[in-house]
Amino acid sequence: MDALTEALQADAPTSEWEGLSPPSSYLAAHLRAEDMDRFAPGEERDVRTTLHVDTVPMPELAPDEVLVAVMASSINYNTVWSATFEPVPTFSFLQRLGRQGGFASRHDQPYHVVGSDAAGVVVRAGAGVRRWAAGDHVVVSCVQVDDQEPATHADGMMGAEQRIWGYETNFGGLAHYAVVRASQLLPKPTHLTWEEAASVLLTAATSYRMLVSDKGARIKQGDIVLIWGAAGGLGGYALQMVKNAGGIAVGVVGSERKAEALRQLGCDVVINRAELGLDAANDPTPEQTIELGKRLGRAVRDALGEDPHVVFDYVGKATFGLSVFVVRRGGTVVTCGSSTGYDHHFDNRYLWMNLKRIVGSHAANLQEQWECNRLFQLGRLTPVLSDVYPLEKVGEAAALVQRNEHLGKVGVLCLAPEPGLGVTDPERRLALDPEGKNPFAARRPARA
Repeated sequence: MDALTEALQADAPTSEWEGLSPPSSYLAAHLRAEDMDRFAPGEERDVRTTLHVDTVPMPELAPDEVLVAVMASSINYNTVWSATFEPVPTFSFLQRLGRQGGFASRHDQPYHVVGSDAAGVVVRAGAGVRRWAAGDHVVVSCVQVDDQEPATHADGMMGAEQRIWGYETNFGGLAHYAVVRASQLLPKPTHLTWEEAASVLLTAATSYRMLVSDKGARIKQGDIVLIWGAAGGLGGYALQMVKNAGGIAVGVVGSERKAEALRQLGCDVVINRAELGLDAANDPTPEQTIELGKRLGRAVRDALGEDPHVVFDYVGKATFGLSVFVVRRGGTVVTCGSSTGYDHHFDNRYLWMNLKRIVGSHAANLQEQWECNRLFQLGRLTPVLSDVYPLEKVGEAAALVQRNEHLGKVGVLCLAPEPGLGVTDPERRLALDPEGKNPFAARRPARA
């Protein structure tokens, strides 16, 4: 191991390592272009067969970029998409980016370092970086934008050159080091561990834009919000935001274990979809959609006497028709993804005749992410981390998410040698959570 990496792992003072050169290569979870055709038609696409952990070359740093020593990262569903090469191989994104030339050409490689979350330490800053310096503790936004594009200054998510780092770009966060633009950085909440901090920004900020931002559903006091997959990463943060806003949370989950975690988080109504038969069809027919929608609607009305104002949907094909059906007249369905498939079907009569709205949402701009990160620093939001794996076992971590067997978020230790490190304000941590009651909190050390 090189001297810089050893010093960072030992949590040495910045003065002892800032003069050391970064290594010429580093350990990273990556995909290989040669694997794109490894799956036969109809074959199960197991992410453990395509996620490789090995050394890759250290890229050159652009003037507006920083090199971050990644202490921890986490699994997002885009890593599952990447590792299964569906719906498209991500190497096509890297090739398109590389054709821009200049520093963009670095991204077009026969390997793709994946991962769209990270918490760590700034090691180097490019000549054009003003607000960050070596030694800063940071979390990394998944959103990479072109700040010379006019649309970016109205809303970073509207720029044509907006990309998701570690999915549509190379050099992502599931690695010992990551290359990011300075405009992706936010200060790490001081009371969180590395793995906790690395498990929040992508999913929590996405939920923030969907529910709280003026770009999303703009929930308010008293709103009933139905949350599909409420025990996952997106759903666990959505639930907390609904409660913070004075709303009424209806969580839909698939097991009693997940249902109990929601109850401990204060979810007002918990619905086990298996008990209602909502798992009967992953691609429901129009007739099934109406029948299942009626069951779900009755369950919500039996509990609360009203239909939902908002439905929070990232599940996609299996649930979207039900979401449109069950939301109240004038209500809003907000969607940010489609983990069960993109080809959504719904009966448009229930949309147009009842004046309902569908809002598409994608990640969050930097201001929204800053506001969301502030809520963690204030203790108004808490991580929903349930499992932590070492980088060498990233395939197992991603497979857990691929099979939907996880609770909350699955963390990955990168340069951090063990869980529980990175807290720089232990007094605040104790004051915010004196009994450690978060039911999603990691209950065991990193898996060997």
